[in-house]
Amino acid sequence: MKPAKKIFLLLVVMLLAKFAGAQDINFSQFYDLPLLRNPSLAGIFSGDIRITSAYRNQWQSVTVPYRTFGLGAEFKKPIGENSNDFFTYGVQLSNDIAGDSKLSRTQAFPVFNYHKSLGDKNTYLSAGIMGGPVMQRFDPSRLTFDDQYVNGSYSTSNPTKQTFSSTKLTYWDGTAGLCFSSVAGENTRYYIGVGLFHFTEPKVAFQKQNDIILNKKWVVNGGFAAPLSDENRLIMYLDYFMQGGARQGQGGFMLNHDLVQYDEEQKISISGGVFYRWKDAFMPVVKLDYYDYSLGMSYDVNSSKLKSASQYRGAFEVTLSYKAFNNKYNTSANKVKCPLFF
Repeated sequence: MKPAKKIFLLLVVMLLAKFAGAQDINFSQFYDLPLLRNPSLAGIFSGDIRITSAYRNQWQSVTVPYRTFGLGAEFKKPIGENSNDFFTYGVQLSNDIAGDSKLSRTQAFPVFNYHKSLGDKNTYLSAGIMGGPVMQRFDPSRLTFDDQYVNGSYSTSNPTKQTFSSTKLTYWDGTAGLCFSSVAGENTRYYIGVGLFHFTEPKVAFQKQNDIILNKKWVVNGGFAAPLSDENRLIMYLDYFMQGGARQGQGGFMLNHDLVQYDEEQKISISGGVFYRWKDAFMPVVKLDYYDYSLGMSYDVNSSKLKSASQYRGAFEVTLSYKAFNNKYNTSANKVKCPLFF
């Protein structure tokens, strides 16, 4: 690899937080990883437990692929017998690895969300908070530097003046949010949320002399589900981000069709749709719901300025989810009616 490219990668490592808006983990199937969207979206589903895993492989057609892993778990509990309130607790784990230097970030975030009934089982105001440690690291031995090229020839045995006092960093990060969920008409269900990421404004520079702070990020979320017939539904999702001077939006829709339906919870269905990330990619999506399990697949068709180099190829992504009721006395099945289809 050319020296200029290696120097660029080094600058990315050292100035990570300056461009942190692009570094936050984001999946194309973002609707299946709600804790990464807004902690107040935890528990906004029909069931008592939901576990979702995700794997993303990006930019393999251009450079060393960026790989991202996610695992989220949510558990809902009702508040007593005479209240429609409930709470959700859970955890979001994630890890991403990028580039030649294996720049990685691993985070483990517990989450707690309280859902306050606004008069009935269909309308709720939810307040959630999430936070925990983030571990960053990179491997400088995988990088090459300009001064290791002698007479135009590179050798790993050539010394370099580039040194690093630290290649590891742990900091604490936090997120909070609010969500309003309700019903329009008989069966049209929706939610609107707002959240604040990085409210702790952690310092994220590997070198102590670089006082780099991770900017706060505001997010607005939306979700909508409406029946088209007894077997078909239209589902839509939308996110909008604001961080520093950066702005980003993503959203789209899916059509869901029931293939087999015993009741509202026990069914086999298939969904297909398309999502768009502003000035970045179109994402066709297919999803299979098989009783308590869901399998989703998507592919990013790159539409950014990199499309010529990538030949429109972006990222492959797959998600696997499990969602169910406890079938015990301590269940939300008789407490919560909204939202049903998210």
